[in-house]
Amino acid sequence: MLILTGMLTITQALVDQIVAHARQDHPDEACGVIAGPAGSDRPERFIPMLNAAMSPTFYEFDSGDLLKLYREMDDRDEEPVVIYHSHTATEAYPSRTDISYANEPGAHYVLVSTADTDGLGDFQFRSYRIVEGEVTEEEVKVVQAY
Repeated sequence: MLILTGMLTITQALVDQIVAHARQDHPDEACGVIAGPAGSDRPERFIPMLNAAMSPTFYEFDSGDLLKLYREMDDRDEEPVVIYHSHTATEAYPSRTDISYANEPGAHYVLVSTADTDGLGDFQFRSYRIVEGEVTEEEVKVVQAY
């Protein structure tokens, strides 16, 4: 039975890496994974991925890279704790396509928007659970260390 918490706890260093990747790949969407020990719900290992779509409105993991990543995580007894990507012109909320591709019910889906859509600064950092097409935003608690 999968028990989901309503909060993502993540280090400032990982937040900074995600935001830096989003800015680096702008105007294309950036994407990646943060792996953590299986069953821990603790994001630890930052793994930036190539957006195979190379698109400002869509992201897609390269299937070969993704297969390699899952084999590596399996060998290290890890799982994808965070799956992240950026939106370059819209708010940090999952699109219909994002929702249809969300196939890790235990993962936190982090979206970073590099567009100032809310007047609150140059990026938004938000986290969601996406289970069977249902999107639930969750609190993000940024810590210095675990």
